[in-house]
Amino acid sequence: MEKQIEHISTVVDYNHLLGVETFHPLVSVIDLSEAQRIRHMRRIFGFYVVFLKEVKCGDLIYGRQYYDYQEGTLVCLAPGQIAGVADNGETFQPKGWALCFHPDFIRGTSLGQHIKEYSFFSYEVNEALHLSERERSMVVDSFQKIREELQHPIDRHSRRLIAIQIETLLDYCLRFYERQFTTRQQVNRDILSRFERLIDEYLSDDTPQREGLPTVKYCAGKLCLSPNYFGDLIKKETGKTAQEYIQVKLIDVAKERILDPKKTIGQTAYELGFQYPQHFTRLFKKLTGMTPNEYRSAI
Repeated sequence: MEKQIEHISTVVDYNHLLGVETFHPLVSVIDLSEAQRIRHMRRIFGFYVVFLKEVKCGDLIYGRQYYDYQEGTLVCLAPGQIAGVADNGETFQPKGWALCFHPDFIRGTSLGQHIKEYSFFSYEVNEALHLSERERSMVVDSFQKIREELQHPIDRHSRRLIAIQIETLLDYCLRFYERQFTTRQQVNRDILSRFERLIDEYLSDDTPQREGLPTVKYCAGKLCLSPNYFGDLIKKETGKTAQEYIQVKLIDVAKERILDPKKTIGQTAYELGFQYPQHFTRLFKKLTGMTPNEYRSAI
């Protein structure tokens, strides 16, 4: 009988599934070519996983642009996320590398304090990081260094040294993602244009009164992107967070509407999706330096 989703709670469980040795119960680096064949399955992990998929991507198409990434793809999963394909009863030989580390391992470390800053753990698989040959070599080198430390007898230095090496790898991944955003500037501008049109259309009718203020999650979904990837892209392109960008668009529309003498400030606020007029007034003053009434009087 087909199993819909397999839950893998611990690093030890995953090592057992792949038939590889466990050197540390909370951290593992796996050369997947050494793993046993496994079944296709959708799996939910109880720990962080960084997969380096050794696949020939060829010319990847994004918008109208082509990007030749032959060497590999990096996919990063946070605890509770699902990865894989539906169980079709077949087995396959995984290829590449996997770094697994449990949240308990990084508690109280610098990495544990900053893990939320690595927003790529919440990117969708289709937003994965496509590595150049040089970047791939750096990632594999990091995996091998962590693996060497794991194979060293555990002592009082082990946890700190491994956590530092994982954090260094994730810092490199941040740099690589910024490079990826840069190489796709035209694609990013297309997304930004679509984002602007989406906000304009949202505010052009009674949608805000029915649905409330437009949210980052709503916009990302309409653009078929994960919220974190969308937020990072907008920040890279505009220097503003996606939320700040939405707020600027809101106030631009508000400036036109509050000049209508037939409408009260409260009516304008409700039309734009604000639940309370005072929230609208605070945001308006924050972005313009004036209250809506002061702006209306000054124009």
